[in-house]
Amino acid sequence: MKISWKSELSELLSRLSKAQQELLSLLSIKHDLLQQRDHEGLASLLPKEQSLCAELQSCQELRKDLLKQASQEGLPADSIQALASALPEGESRGLKEPLEQAANRSRLLQHQSLTQWVVVQRTLLHLSQMLEIIATGGRSQPTYGKGGIAESSGALMDREV
Repeated sequence: MKISWKSELSELLSRLSKAQQELLSLLSIKHDLLQQRDHEGLASLLPKEQSLCAELQSCQELRKDLLKQASQEGLPADSIQALASALPEGESRGLKEPLEQAANRSRLLQHQSLTQWVVVQRTLLHLSQMLEIIATGGRSQPTYGKGGIAESSGALMDREV
């Protein structure tokens, strides 16, 4: 069965573009909610995140299927970009720009996701340290030596200051 590569690739790129745009929008909202420390708002984003995750996984499956079929037809199956480049001029026309835009959005999504992950990890580290300070009463255990309490402590938790 011969498929219309242009229409199949256009369909994939259209779905991917829509999912990427929605995810960028969601990450922007999430960024604002993180700044506002709105935990309920963050929790309310979960269904939308799951829906977008499912759509992106569906796009990945479609991509995999298209590349498998391209391989069976003797076309390049390394990437969608390689496949589109190997198509005749008439079929590949109009695919270059959407492919570049999808790649650019993908890099932007990676950057935004990593940035938010780092912020959340730093917050967790900070909270962990605060809990440790509260649990130990501000008295840290000595790094070296046998037992006892550290001789000096910070001015933040030092009661004598």
